[in-house]
Amino acid sequence: MVRPSSPEPHSAPTTLGTVAVVGLGTMGSGIAEVLARAGREVIGIDISDAAAVQATAALETSTARAVERGKITEQERQDVLARFRTFSDLQAAAEADLVIEVVPEHYDTKREVFAALDTIVRPDTILATGTNALSVTRLAADSARPERVLGVHFFNPAPAMKLVEIVSSVLTAPAAVATVTQLARDLGKEPVAVGDRPGFVADGLLFGYLNQAAAMYESKYATREDIDAAMRLGCGLPMGPLALLDLVGIDTARTVLDAMYAASGDRLHAPAPILKQLSEAGLTGRKAGRGFYSYEAPGSGTVVADAETPAEGDGAAAGARTVSSVGVAGSGTMASGIAEVFAKAGYEVVLAARSLEKAETAKARIAKSLARSVDKGRMTAEARDAALERITPAGTLDAFAEVDLAVEAVAEDLEIKQQLFGTLDKVCKPGAVLATTTSSLPVIACARATSRPQDVIGVHFFNPAPAMKLVEIVRTVLTADDVHATVREVCGKVRKHPVDCGDRAGFIVNALLFPYLNNAVKMVQDHYASLDEIDAAMRLGGGYPMGPFELLDVVGLDVSLAIEQVLHREFRDPGLKPAPLLEHLVAAGCLGRKTGRGFREYARR
Repeated sequence: MVRPSSPEPHSAPTTLGTVAVVGLGTMGSGIAEVLARAGREVIGIDISDAAAVQATAALETSTARAVERGKITEQERQDVLARFRTFSDLQAAAEADLVIEVVPEHYDTKREVFAALDTIVRPDTILATGTNALSVTRLAADSARPERVLGVHFFNPAPAMKLVEIVSSVLTAPAAVATVTQLARDLGKEPVAVGDRPGFVADGLLFGYLNQAAAMYESKYATREDIDAAMRLGCGLPMGPLALLDLVGIDTARTVLDAMYAASGDRLHAPAPILKQLSEAGLTGRKAGRGFYSYEAPGSGTVVADAETPAEGDGAAAGARTVSSVGVAGSGTMASGIAEVFAKAGYEVVLAARSLEKAETAKARIAKSLARSVDKGRMTAEARDAALERITPAGTLDAFAEVDLAVEAVAEDLEIKQQLFGTLDKVCKPGAVLATTTSSLPVIACARATSRPQDVIGVHFFNPAPAMKLVEIVRTVLTADDVHATVREVCGKVRKHPVDCGDRAGFIVNALLFPYLNNAVKMVQDHYASLDEIDAAMRLGGGYPMGPFELLDVVGLDVSLAIEQVLHREFRDPGLKPAPLLEHLVAAGCLGRKTGRGFREYARR
């Protein structure tokens, strides 16, 4: 066949009525469904007849469900099905206005598809790759029509996920970008324009985090269940990182990370060895029936028990010490929240601050919180009164003389905490459990400030303590087994979900969360994408409840910088060094919402 003559550099079809999707795996089928339901004629192409049959069956099933739910009529369903046709030969793409390639993530495979399409499609047809890791520029440069090649990165599952990253190379014509961007809007998606670098925005941030989670599991720092529960409950994510790796495909994750590391040289992007081991063993996640977890069958999302599944009763509090009274040291938001949690669960609580007045102010804050719960119907007025009655404010730690559990919730300053633990050592009765709520400091340093380090443990609540379900339990090398058992039992009684981890910086949540936030700052610093684009990408493409810059401004840039500095000092990894932009904003006093300006500006209250 004669190769089409080179078209005008900026011409492109003004409407994309017919779209060919090459590759009818999970992603290709999902994209085809989105297009057909939006009124486009869809040409599905796959060398596997089975894949084509499966894609058609998936569309039939999803549209039947839509009819049952009253979202479309039966006639509309039939129209959608009629718009989707499948073929096994690329020649079927000859009349397409747009071709979206979604074949496996191998450069040579994609290049062969693009080379063949160059000889088949019309001169003005736009060619798009659905890659999430490979260079769009390289694919474009090898094409006979580089100005018409771009990336269109949908997220899985394509019908549900709103984000689409539109990826331009330096060769892409603006007209092609504008046309595909409009198509994404017509499909009901949120397009974000990004440049060509491995991972783009969403995966560029997401896969570094997933890689660190895999390395954390591989080092046996925490179990897969605890890592996933920590990130779901501590960050509000829809899935834990290891479950997400199984969904994405461990082989796919390895490919993306290899490409990211080749471009960045950042050790955080160097694939964790376990990803290679699982990939080469064929344990690639849900599609294989086994990855980090085991599944009912290949392709199933139902997790089944395996050798690593905790036995019923694992972590139970055998040999736990009796706890009926709790002392909470501090008068801030966290101390008040923790005291409220214990009082509502029936414990007698001593709330001690630097003065009786501060302790009474903290109790008043708890009273307001409980009143809101009554107003919202979450508790009765009688339960509120009973909980308040259990809280005794005190202006000195001497009031902790008879408590069974002392919980420190003062400023995140090691010297202050060590002084407090020295006092607790003198005041608290023998056998009392001494707990710190630190989120980043070494628990062992607090323990060594006492003569009974075996009684000291980390109990990291999340803010706001009454609402957040997660508690990270941090054992030091000296913590006694019965102390650990006691704290786990108490967590159950106050209706919190405990996860176990060792005494190292960041524990689970902050060790995974803050490098991700730091990398987002670097992305802005490098002028790769804007604050709004990155926040939208992570909310819509990663399922995060807040974008990274929204979250940084809420947490406080000074707090975030301090945690990142602790992580960098502990792990000595250059990739963990805080982004200079973050340091500059903190130095300028732009600390987030609390100062009215951080990455964004806020109205003063």
